[in-house]
Amino acid sequence: MTFLQPIAPAPKMRRVLVTGGAGFIGSAVCRLLVAKRYRVVCVDKLTYAGNMASLGSIMGRPNFRFVGADIGDAAQLHRLMRDERIEGVMHLAAETHVDRSIDSPAAFVETNVLGTVRLLDAALEHWRGLSEAKRAGFRFHHISTDEVFGDLPFDSGVFTEATPYAPSSPYSASKAASDHFVRAWHETYGLPVVLSNCSNNYGPHHFPEKLIPLVILNALEGRELPIYGKGANVRDWLYVDDHAEALEQVLTRGRAGETYLIGGRQERTNLQVVEAICDLLDAKVGGRQHRDLIRFVADRPGHDRRYAIDPSKIEAELGWTPRESFETGLAKTVDWYLANRDWWEPIRAGTYQGERLGVL
Repeated sequence: MTFLQPIAPAPKMRRVLVTGGAGFIGSAVCRLLVAKRYRVVCVDKLTYAGNMASLGSIMGRPNFRFVGADIGDAAQLHRLMRDERIEGVMHLAAETHVDRSIDSPAAFVETNVLGTVRLLDAALEHWRGLSEAKRAGFRFHHISTDEVFGDLPFDSGVFTEATPYAPSSPYSASKAASDHFVRAWHETYGLPVVLSNCSNNYGPHHFPEKLIPLVILNALEGRELPIYGKGANVRDWLYVDDHAEALEQVLTRGRAGETYLIGGRQERTNLQVVEAICDLLDAKVGGRQHRDLIRFVADRPGHDRRYAIDPSKIEAELGWTPRESFETGLAKTVDWYLANRDWWEPIRAGTYQGERLGVL
């Protein structure tokens, strides 16, 4: 497969709107861009997974603004883009949990599909009002997932930008649909878009319905560590700060109309992930053998076997590679949860207590 050679850095846009900026990946993006002195306008509806505490380190900074808004309100988003003279949109707002999509698929269609279409309308209207030079530099960056490709055999194959879509869950189907709409706005209306599909993220500020934070917190509380099936399902893991850096590169240097796959080249079975967390907690906390808490439970419907991304295109064209291995990133993640009980204890006491979702 042939890619373009790395290109010289283009002049960076400085005024960026980030949707879903109080979420896990979105807040990491906001923190990175603020540190790099972008003007960042963060939009979030603050549903259950949005957490203002994840933005605490940048609240009050002169180059950061938070706006409580719904991406479905195209008129409000257009006014915001116009008033803030936005040069790029990073669209991360989404419902993302597969198990919740099994329980409530309509909510995923409303946010991930219809919300994206309304945001595209707002961005298109804003883009059309820009000068010719500003239009050329504008980007609408849609952040998606590798789950749109379905799954892979356990022992072979990787996802590439040419892999056909084959979503397995209501969540991945909704993200696949939103990807198609973003491409359609580029082909039909000329809106300069870039897309990226990432592997499984992990790291600080991760809402504890997902595997890694759920296992960390259950283990700290001495609760069972549930693993679907036999724990053989494989994921390619990507540390969230590495992902945020890749997203900045795609936004500012990606070619309009192109898709970039972002992965960590760090495949692990779910059982290996849980065992690694247990071993870290044994060393850092002690008191018990945390592997004794592992329990295998009934698999979830439509559970994809394996995800694995080939990130050769972004490596070759944009020069991005992850800084963290799975081992170093996981150790940082465990340390963060140990040191930040004030972030996760209110969630465990109120919004989500660790109950299983997506049971038919």
